[in-house]
Amino acid sequence: MQSLPSPCPSRTRPRRRSGAPSRGFTAIELMVTVAILALLAALAAPSFTSIIERWRVQQAVESMTSTLYYARSEAVKRGGRIGIQKIAQDTDGCKLASTNEEWGCGWFVFVDSDDDGKWKSGEEILQTLATPANTNVVHKSGGTNIKVDRYGMTSGLNAKGFIFSPEPAGISSSATRGICMGAGGRIRVIKEVPCQ
Repeated sequence: MQSLPSPCPSRTRPRRRSGAPSRGFTAIELMVTVAILALLAALAAPSFTSIIERWRVQQAVESMTSTLYYARSEAVKRGGRIGIQKIAQDTDGCKLASTNEEWGCGWFVFVDSDDDGKWKSGEEILQTLATPANTNVVHKSGGTNIKVDRYGMTSGLNAKGFIFSPEPAGISSSATRGICMGAGGRIRVIKEVPCQ
């Protein structure tokens, strides 16, 4: 009996010629590549630190700037009685803000019903902002709160303004920025702190 040819011819892999280069990496090549990448990462790490510090400070500056504009607009809309107050130390595990002038744990905007500038239980909180990790905020006027009147003018925030710096580098860091507010309410972000 004769066997019928298969409808699908068998596929065979072509044989590799002897002396043909193999494809892939040897263990030594792989180890050398990993060592070079580790060295480059170690050299780049300090510059990443300064980039991250700059980003955190910038985020805190933008948050405070938007808070000041928001509080002013709410005060004009509501006929005054708006306050901004720092969040106390140890709130949500924050270890910054140990003095009245340090606002490193964040702040909140509230409706100041009795117009005394201090938040009390029962007064409505309109906005709460936390600062990025390891970013210190110093309110150079030294107060724990800021009042905003019906014209959008602030009391408790004089020309000294705020200083934002990374921790633990502090004010000497190149990432440090400041916010200054003029008598007319103009807000400026500066690199050379404190406000002049």
